[in-house]
Amino acid sequence: MTGLLSLSIGPFRNRVRTVREWSRDLSTISATFRHNGGLSSKLPLIQRRCGGLYQHNFPLPRFLSSNKPPRGFEKFFPKSEESSKSAEGNTKEPESIVSERQNTNDDEDERQRGGKKEEWYSWTRFQEDFPLDSKVVRNILIGAAGMSTAFLYFYFRETGVQISWKDFVHHYLNRGVVDHLEVVNKQYVKVIPAHGVKSSEVSYLWFNIGSVDSFERNLEMAQQELGVEPTHKVPVFYSSESDGTLFFTLFPTLLLVGFLLFASRQGPLAGGRGGRGRGNLFNMSESKAKVIKDNIDVRFKDVAGCEEAKLEILEFVNYLKNPQQYKDLGAKIPKGAVLSGPPGTGKTLLAKATAGEANVPFITVNGSEFQEMFVGVGPARIRDMFATARKNAPCILFIDEIDAVGRKRGRGDFGGQSEQENTLNQLLVEMDGFNSCTNVVVLAGTNRADILDPALMRPGRFDRHIYIGPPDIKGRASIFKVHLRPLKLDSSIDKEVLARKLAALTPGFTGADIANVCNEAALIAARHLHQHISTKHFEQATERVIGGLEKKSQVLQLPEKTTVAYHEAGHAVVGWFLEHADPLLKVSIVPRGKGLGYAQYLPKEQYLFNQEQLFDRMCMMLGGRVAEQVFFQRVTTGAHDDLRKVTQSAYAQVVQFGMSDTMGQMSFDLPRQGDIVTEKPFSESTAQLIDQEVRLLIDAAFQRTLQLVTDKKDMVEKVAKRLLEKEILDKADIVELLGSRPFQEKSSYEEFVEGLGEFEENISLPKGLKDWNKNRGEEKHMQDQQNKSAVYL
Repeated sequence: MTGLLSLSIGPFRNRVRTVREWSRDLSTISATFRHNGGLSSKLPLIQRRCGGLYQHNFPLPRFLSSNKPPRGFEKFFPKSEESSKSAEGNTKEPESIVSERQNTNDDEDERQRGGKKEEWYSWTRFQEDFPLDSKVVRNILIGAAGMSTAFLYFYFRETGVQISWKDFVHHYLNRGVVDHLEVVNKQYVKVIPAHGVKSSEVSYLWFNIGSVDSFERNLEMAQQELGVEPTHKVPVFYSSESDGTLFFTLFPTLLLVGFLLFASRQGPLAGGRGGRGRGNLFNMSESKAKVIKDNIDVRFKDVAGCEEAKLEILEFVNYLKNPQQYKDLGAKIPKGAVLSGPPGTGKTLLAKATAGEANVPFITVNGSEFQEMFVGVGPARIRDMFATARKNAPCILFIDEIDAVGRKRGRGDFGGQSEQENTLNQLLVEMDGFNSCTNVVVLAGTNRADILDPALMRPGRFDRHIYIGPPDIKGRASIFKVHLRPLKLDSSIDKEVLARKLAALTPGFTGADIANVCNEAALIAARHLHQHISTKHFEQATERVIGGLEKKSQVLQLPEKTTVAYHEAGHAVVGWFLEHADPLLKVSIVPRGKGLGYAQYLPKEQYLFNQEQLFDRMCMMLGGRVAEQVFFQRVTTGAHDDLRKVTQSAYAQVVQFGMSDTMGQMSFDLPRQGDIVTEKPFSESTAQLIDQEVRLLIDAAFQRTLQLVTDKKDMVEKVAKRLLEKEILDKADIVELLGSRPFQEKSSYEEFVEGLGEFEENISLPKGLKDWNKNRGEEKHMQDQQNKSAVYL
């Protein structure tokens, strides 16, 4: 035992001895510093005495054993050659040891730094994979801490030992070792032993009870049977404690609510990243309207083909900039305007130009943003949107696709008020609540003005209804000039001439179609690595937009190819010899889009059609089916689209246009595509009469076309054979095969606009709108200042 004790104390004595020697060396070093010299002579002694301490990694002896003075203390170490030489001679061996130790320590430091770098990289990688800000991390930690605390409390708390009523009476109550009883939550009873009695390792015992009344009655009877005196009866206390049942019952609900709150902050319910109301489920009632200021590049010069609508919008902008011009005459600006028309005609583009030109806030919102699954969100967003507009007055509020919220009421709600109707009612109230001093103009855009509620369209809400239809030939030329401006055209092409030519070749095109043609031309030129865009590229782009993508890789068998050639030849010949048919520009049997053949016509700029013109169009559309029947004595499915158009035209003439002598002057609305027809607006006998008239009209057109194809059978065969050879025929080839067309036709821009006044679109402004983009109030103020300065001079 003594040897074991000496062995354990021995290392301790050595360490104490080393520390004592180290303290004496430190006192010597401090004395050396006080006398400012003799440091180099003491270095061997220090190194010998402290050599055994290098294993302890003390930085001070390593630092003092170096020849270099410490940084910042160079002036306290004089340079002497003798001392340096003696130091070099005496410390050669310890220096090697120091260098080795330093290398070892540097390696250890590098490993530590490498470990820290790996840890930092792992943490950075974790943050990239799971981006969480400090607020989210804090909330997660608080929630985890709360749940852990509750779990630890209910799991590790003292639960006691359960006993039965019989054990309680015989082993505890009978022996008199019970201090008192405690009825907890009217469910169980705690048995608290008397002082000094240790029944088990727990501090109390417990047993269940059915009810408090039965427990008190049984306890009284047991004490009477045991002969317990009234003064020594066991006292009973009543208390309430939480046993965790309520927590575990509400835990799933709390977990679900927490998940919803987290999703509202991080998910789609956040209302858009960085937007208003982000991260708060209860801020969904805030409007998603965007206030645009000075970040729109579209100007009124970029809008063409709808000059009348542009003038209407210019008047709104001019009123907001120069309201005194109108107030002097007692005029009031219209409170709102609805821009309606087919898709692609420039409604939204005109609104963007308004936002770019108006020096007032422009607030834009989509009609579908008012429709949410939560009840009351739509009306709340309407109120918030108009409150924002009032704060930014004077301003312009643009509601795009207003038909999403402004549909007619009382349709499809089956007796109950729908959320859409509530939103519409709130919109009506907010618009009607404007007065002439708010200076808020409401613009709206829609493709379905016919389904809007009449209360929304009445004067006082939307005073002006601006219809923007497809542009005419002059408007198309103006639009082409706008879209040709940024393109790199061939130097030999005149933009003015090219715009007019393309306008004549694209009847019925909207502004979006024209923009698509110009973009397709640029893409075709880039596809073939051309340096400039030529006229040929625009022609190919026009065919691409009208007929679809050309499918040269689609292989047709010779019988099918022959059938397609005769089908297209029948269309071409019938249309060539009918006066009111559209002039033919090109015919091809190369598949495009869904069709196996393609024919390009040049429709007239015509808005009214008589019965003869519609009948000739029906005959031209039946030319392909009749040619198949004449040359092959059979028909194919290739005429499906032609028959559909013929049937629609015949029903429109009989039902809508009143062109049937049997039906008389009656007109009924035909159902739109996608509409659910529950009942017809006419009787069954009238429906049978309509079907009979339509069948007679189509049969008459078929017989006339059959007679024409039979008479011109040789010409149809020549055109079909040439198509099989060349696959594509233009107008010059048709003239060579069929001769000149026996009817006068127009094909150039000048011929189309002849007799219509000027060749270009009228873009002149009224006198009151010529200075619409200038603030006359500021000009007047500057003029007054100049006049005052002139008077002072």
